[in-house]
Amino acid sequence: MKSLLRALVGIFPEAFSDRFGAEMIAQLELDFDRARRRGRLSAVEFALSSGLNLITSGLTERRNPTWVGFRRPAPKGTTMLSQWITDLRHAARALSRRPGFTLMAVGTLALALGANAGMFGVVNTVLLDPLPYGQPNRLVNISGTAPGSDLPEEFGVAPEFYLEYHEHSRQLKDVAIYNSFTSTLRVGDRVERIRMSAPTNSLYSTLGAQPALGRLPVAADESHVVVISDELWRTWFGSDPSVVGRTYGISGESREVIGVMGPDFRFPNDGTLLWISGDVRPEEITPGRFGTRLVGRMAAGATPETVANELTTLARRLPERFGGSPSYAKLIQQHHAIVRPLLDEMLGSAAKSLWVLLGAVAFVLLIACANITNLFMVRAEGRRRDLAIRRAVGASRSQLIRLQLAESLLVAALAGALAILLAALALPIFLRAAPARIPRLDEVHLDGATILFTLVAALLSGLACGLIPALRASMASHVAQLRDGGRGATPGRHWLRDGLVVGQTALALLLLIGSGLLVRSFQALRQVDPGYDTQDVFTFQFAPEQEQLKDGPSWARFHLEFLKRLAAVPGVTSVGLVENVPLNEGTSDDRFRNEAMASDPDAGIPLNYTFTAGDYFRTMGIKLLQGRPFDTADQLSTPGNVVVSRTAAKLMWPGKNPIGRRLQARDETTWYTVVGVVEDVMQDGFRDTPQALVYLPLVGPTPTSWDISSPAYVIKTARAEVIAPEIRELVRAAAPEAPMYRIFTMAGLAKDSMAQLSFTMLTLGVLSTLALILGAIGLYGVLSYAVAERTREIGVRLALGATVANVRRMVVAQGARVVGLGLVLGLVAALASSRIVASLLFSVAAFDPATFGGMSALMAGVGLLACFLPAQRASSVDPVESLRNG
Repeated sequence: MKSLLRALVGIFPEAFSDRFGAEMIAQLELDFDRARRRGRLSAVEFALSSGLNLITSGLTERRNPTWVGFRRPAPKGTTMLSQWITDLRHAARALSRRPGFTLMAVGTLALALGANAGMFGVVNTVLLDPLPYGQPNRLVNISGTAPGSDLPEEFGVAPEFYLEYHEHSRQLKDVAIYNSFTSTLRVGDRVERIRMSAPTNSLYSTLGAQPALGRLPVAADESHVVVISDELWRTWFGSDPSVVGRTYGISGESREVIGVMGPDFRFPNDGTLLWISGDVRPEEITPGRFGTRLVGRMAAGATPETVANELTTLARRLPERFGGSPSYAKLIQQHHAIVRPLLDEMLGSAAKSLWVLLGAVAFVLLIACANITNLFMVRAEGRRRDLAIRRAVGASRSQLIRLQLAESLLVAALAGALAILLAALALPIFLRAAPARIPRLDEVHLDGATILFTLVAALLSGLACGLIPALRASMASHVAQLRDGGRGATPGRHWLRDGLVVGQTALALLLLIGSGLLVRSFQALRQVDPGYDTQDVFTFQFAPEQEQLKDGPSWARFHLEFLKRLAAVPGVTSVGLVENVPLNEGTSDDRFRNEAMASDPDAGIPLNYTFTAGDYFRTMGIKLLQGRPFDTADQLSTPGNVVVSRTAAKLMWPGKNPIGRRLQARDETTWYTVVGVVEDVMQDGFRDTPQALVYLPLVGPTPTSWDISSPAYVIKTARAEVIAPEIRELVRAAAPEAPMYRIFTMAGLAKDSMAQLSFTMLTLGVLSTLALILGAIGLYGVLSYAVAERTREIGVRLALGATVANVRRMVVAQGARVVGLGLVLGLVAALASSRIVASLLFSVAAFDPATFGGMSALMAGVGLLACFLPAQRASSVDPVESLRNG
């Protein structure tokens, strides 16, 4: 045998060097003796299959798949790039010979990377991209708080604050008032309701915006001019430059278009198409009309904290400058300015949801990387004998590491390319499912930044998945394994594989608990009673602008007559009118006083109010608790009657019957008589506290009600989803000049109000399910390999009398220890991160025992199932065959 090996060395002298030495030959002789004792090979067969194959593989790098990648040290002058290219070529050959392994690794990583690519695209555009204004980091939103007062925790300021800030603030370079509303635009025969804003002229300098065409408004323009958006200019005017200087019917008046803004200017929200010029006059101010929205630009060196401190001090001077009641002066002493970045204000609660989802997809990527790392570790351990031989015959450790890293990087590159394709296909679907309230969502697309992020994430994932297996497999200690035939693996070599599975289990449980909490919140939100029906109710608005509708009575008769036309439509049960449709528009607020407060001009209780007519309460299913609803006489006669909500009645007349009692709004002389009490309603959303609400007659004796030119009609009908065309024909016949707009069903509004929570819940649910599957696959893979590795041991146990049940318990116990540790770490992580999801929850505690217990049981059940399958296979081992092949 030795002479044969020597002959082979003589045939290929260039293939061997001194570093091979006698140790290699001795090892080959040892392998030959072991094979001959097992009766497997003759001396000639062994020489041809082992010795000759060894040498020729070292020369050609092609013969034996297990030797792919071994080569002599690179000659001088060989570049690192060319070495990597060669390694990648060999890695491609090796991966092509293991298509199952390759598809599993590429597919798993591509799914995780694709999810990260899509979510990063959304977060990058919505949260990370700066606002399209000059120096956007200096833009802030300004509001106020007054601890100890009866105002909300945070509220908009009053116009006098704007004047004081604008004239005297040194921390603010500029400040502006802004709002948002819908009104009518008439261009020729085309009439529609569009979203507009009526800011102060300082808005444009505050935002650092300039028109793309024309000019900006000045003080002399008053409210007679407008600036239009790029979208309106393109869609309504065909990008005609001559539109500047023309006059159109805008919000009930003839106004001149003086400028066109650029495509990036869409303040305060994406749907705003037109801005009416305006300003605040000191002589027109009535102090204390809170609710005004302010945007400011901080001066150089200012911070939100320094701005807030200065504005709080400036506000103290308002009573001296503008007067007001003693209660107003007291409120100003309690007032503190709140200053936060404008982007935070625009995003609202959507920001936290998106960050949570980005964290969730990052966890999925970590789980996927742990899975693939385990796959490469199993693959490396299966090749440890071959790697040890390469090391023994002269391959450096760096060569072995580079060879194995080439495989993981190639897998990552393929996964990254596939992830970009998956993101391009899935991102439009994801965006359609996302709630429309998330700002700048229409700007999201698969851009260069997202592609670069995906490729970098793929590269890092490839390094993370391949480096640890490569380092472990290339250790010098593996050479010693040649002396015992490759058996006798060290006991500690499994701790890393098990640790990766523990991490997978913990992260999967963390995502499951988060998803479970959102599911519980969604269920609680669906069970909320908002105080009105959301099924079979259709709502719309239109704004008649006819010459004969000049006073309250004529306006009242028009709408009451139209109510009758609507009631006659087949399938309509009842019809009503309201100024502010629940879940669509917020109500106004004011201070109201009862007769006991009449002698104190500063007394009053803050209540919200709206205007109604027709059979509104029955149409909406709002329960009448006492008295009666409005009738036709209430719409036209004096003195005025009102209906109040249950909470409003308790606040105004605690412990007393409110029917027949009177109340009065601040700064009004009219006293209203309460004729009915109705149930509280949730006006703004199912997560909000029901409002204390006063219902005034929509068409009645007060001038305020006459100014409401566009009330909302609500119709109770089983045909709510399909009745719109018939209603449109009635509107066209009654008021051809008035467009029909804000067309909804209450069911649709209810769905939209829960859209953000349901979207977050569904997305996190999909991610947690994926994490659960990946975690189970990882556990199954590790235990399957462990069973295969311990086949001889299991055979010995069975041969010595161990039962099948004992073997199953042994394997399941091994996996159960890993799962148990992962569950403990997952529970700890979920408790530690509970504050992150707390603000997203509704009527569910961040630590909900039922959710924590249920998700832990689910994770444990899936984990035990993943343990049982390898245990089943272990128990079917044939002792005789395992000992023969051991």
